[in-house]
Amino acid sequence: MSERTRYEPGVFCWVDYVAHDKAAAERWYAELLGWDIEQQDTGGGPPYAMARRHGKPVAGFGQMSDEMKAAGIRPRWNDYVSVRDAAATAAKAEALGGKVTVPAMKVMDAGWLAFIVDPAGAAFAVWQPDQHHGAGIVNEHGALSWNELATSDVAKAKEFYGALLGWRFEDKPMGGMDYTVIKVGERDNGGFMPMTGPEWVGVPPHWMTYFGVDDCDGIAERAKATGGKICVPPHDIPPGRFSVLEDPQGGVFTVIELSSPA
Repeated sequence: MSERTRYEPGVFCWVDYVAHDKAAAERWYAELLGWDIEQQDTGGGPPYAMARRHGKPVAGFGQMSDEMKAAGIRPRWNDYVSVRDAAATAAKAEALGGKVTVPAMKVMDAGWLAFIVDPAGAAFAVWQPDQHHGAGIVNEHGALSWNELATSDVAKAKEFYGALLGWRFEDKPMGGMDYTVIKVGERDNGGFMPMTGPEWVGVPPHWMTYFGVDDCDGIAERAKATGGKICVPPHDIPPGRFSVLEDPQGGVFTVIELSSPA
């Protein structure tokens, strides 16, 4: 297993899903990705569940409020970056032109979170760990494997995230375009996808969660057979074979069959 017990600042460390129907989402993803679901004691707060593989935490599930549903907000995956100080990071994000949608708040003894929207409109979260550091395994079946920003202005994204999180960037040719790899030290930590083709018309900037799978084609077909959709059919890219999927509630995510754990 690719086990993790800590994440250095600037590294993606956790993902969770905010659902219209939390219980239904838990059942669907558990069947698709082989997760065990464990309900959490939130001390009277909003319901939350932990998804586990091999006993290790890999993702979370929350229930969307009635107000958010009434506002037409779709279910979505949230990507979290580990930081030393969530409140200071949120304040810096605002100074750099971002917007804080959920100010830094303590989550029992797990840690502190804040939700931020970058200047182009893509939402993400930061996590300051206490007892919960993030995913216990990565880069294998059913575990977080990559996080990717789709943006129409890569240069501005580099400026914002570089200043906020200390990221460095490396541009690499991929399929006729320049793909930007996020670097934390020497570690690859996600990427920027330029939204330049006609297929991106009308799509807002967003972060995308990738989960590793053993059989990309099989998982895509299983998702379709159980009420989901295949948005981008399985095909090969340099890191492996991937497919973009939509769950029955409308949440979009990507699965990737890695050529090698990276």
